Amino acid sequence: MALRRSIYKSPAQLRAMVEPGLITAAALEAARALVAPGVTTLELDAAASALITARGAKSNFQMVRGYRHTICSSVNEEVVHGIPGDRVLAAGDILSIDAGAEFKGWNGDSAFTIVLPDDERPDVVAERQRLSDVTEGSMWAGIAALATAKHIGEVGTAIQSYIEANSPASGTYGILREYVGHGIGRKMHESPSVFNYRVPDPGPEVRPGLVLAIEPMVVIGDQATFVEDDGWTVSTVDGTAGSHWEHSVAVHDDGIWVLTAPDGGAAGLAPFGVTPRAIA
Repeated sequence: MALRRSIYKSPAQLRAMVEPGLITAAALEAARALVAPGVTTLELDAAASALITARGAKSNFQMVRGYRHTICSSVNEEVVHGIPGDRVLAAGDILSIDAGAEFKGWNGDSAFTIVLPDDERPDVVAERQRLSDVTEGSMWAGIAALATAKHIGEVGTAIQSYIEANSPASGTYGILREYVGHGIGRKMHESPSVFNYRVPDPGPEVRPGLVLAIEPMVVIGDQATFVEDDGWTVSTVDGTAGSHWEHSVAVHDDGIWVLTAPDGGAAGLAPFGVTPRAIA
């Protein structure tokens, strides 16, 4: 009978995950720096790829069977898993970029959302920016909860509570149910699942050695989605815009540390009264 791999890492393994997290963060920043109307999503992919290669790492997205790119670039009604290509970004677009790097056998995974300015459609930009801000805030609420949680289920409760408290008066944002966060380590996707909403099962225990990719995926309208004909891109059924934010976070003896944030998550966690502690 095969032994089940533990979801908890040793201190040495946690230290080994710091560099792939920083490389992932740098790759996303390389892509972010190019985001502008007239730029193609394939150009963003090339920038992230070049950074990862220059740092001596590999794109872990390219290790997923059938996927050939370094990033996922999802625009407007595309929520996650959008494929880079010849699509040209336009003013007012909401764009989510997801990327990951493998370095010496360990993985990082992170995502952000950005809204391109559009002076002719300020209302559209404001609506999409609020969606992104709430999605990002819910991610940090989930990460902050991890600092004191007894079980992983508390993360999803914190994420959903934040989204409900900050949704517009016109209605609550939709939280994708079919796509959730995950453990991360030797593989990009490991157990356990990290739900972005309340579930009755409290889930595994939160204790030192746990590393999670916390990634709320939120939409303006209904949470129902479908997969486009390309077999990857996940879009909303009702055509409303989506947002995706993600960080890889480690729990260790002294606290938590956001592996895919250069400051360990200090700025994002400050509003929640949580101070991240570097992995010794």
